Amino acid sequence: MGTRGECHSVRATAPSGRSSAGERGNRVTTDVSDYGPASPSDPDWGIYRGTGVPRPDGIDDLPPPPPWRTFNGGPPQPGPPEDADEIRRRLGTFSPTAPTDKAQLDVINAALCLRRPLLVTGRPGSGKSTLPYRIAHELGLGRVLYWPVTSRTTLQDGLYSYDAIGRVQATATWRAMSGVPGVATDSEGAGEAPSVGDFLSLGPLGTALLPYERPRVLLVDELDKSDIDLPNDLLSVLEEGTFEIPELVRSEARSPYVEVHTDDPDIRVPVQGGRVRCRAFPIVVITSNGEREFPAAFLRRCLRLDIPQPGVEELAAMVAAHFSAEVAERARDVIAQFHERSSRSGGLAADQLLNAVHLMTSGDHPAQGEQWDKLMAAVWRRLSDY
Repeated sequence: MGTRGECHSVRATAPSGRSSAGERGNRVTTDVSDYGPASPSDPDWGIYRGTGVPRPDGIDDLPPPPPWRTFNGGPPQPGPPEDADEIRRRLGTFSPTAPTDKAQLDVINAALCLRRPLLVTGRPGSGKSTLPYRIAHELGLGRVLYWPVTSRTTLQDGLYSYDAIGRVQATATWRAMSGVPGVATDSEGAGEAPSVGDFLSLGPLGTALLPYERPRVLLVDELDKSDIDLPNDLLSVLEEGTFEIPELVRSEARSPYVEVHTDDPDIRVPVQGGRVRCRAFPIVVITSNGEREFPAAFLRRCLRLDIPQPGVEELAAMVAAHFSAEVAERARDVIAQFHERSSRSGGLAADQLLNAVHLMTSGDHPAQGEQWDKLMAAVWRRLSDY
């Protein structure tokens, strides 16, 4: 890549494909202002190369952030290790592959360099949700934080949850057992009463904004399913890299540091003064199926990437990762049939192909003949038919 510490001028256009609802028919073009003398024409200018080859220290080559995207949260926290089972489930038995399309790599690396969220659009099953796992696996960034979005999801869900009723009940039990009636419910009881931190858990977004030494990877999945207000609600948090927990701010004088649960299993961290502020801004990948428009203010803070439907070779590589190279070779005809049907029907999800290959290898199912064709008609129904 270029000289360490330099960010680069990028103009990357993702391959043609389905864009977001507000940009259908257009190609997604990302302009990144000049921030240094080097050029992304250098093939290795970015730290993420999309090959699948783990580079645990690759993140150390990430240039410093722009001054307006520098954060100073603390004390620094180490990140958790990779969740190997989840990586295997998401990516299969991952092996080195052909690099991701260069235009896509430029946009991804620009988002990493500028510490901006990456808004990834594409048809269902095009591989949008696997991208953050590939980034985390290649750069050694540990467990991916996953925030699935529904029509009822709020910003609060992503930041933290507080079990007020559980705390009241636990405090009442402590009072009864300690024989100290009348103790205020917000008292820490010299370390004996239940701590407010026992009933407070950071969500995926809140955990990602902790002051980690290395950036965490956060997947915000299917934001287009959200309530109309959620994208705007995210603006301040993603811009400032910080948020407050009122329940802890109120007890700051008595308990400057409170340990709280995180979205990582069995891990608690101290929060000072009820304020969470990031140190290394997280790598935020937001996916959308393009079913709604997002506000201009939200789009302006993201870099956008459209992922087209995978081709035959990409599908074969996916089958090889989840099964084996031998199975992928045996399934060549099935893969070709799937790709043809997907192209005709406006796009099938990649896991529909994996279902077919699993059926092909799980029993005495010859991948041909009238019976097989009828089975595939059921397995490969168009997504719009459901």
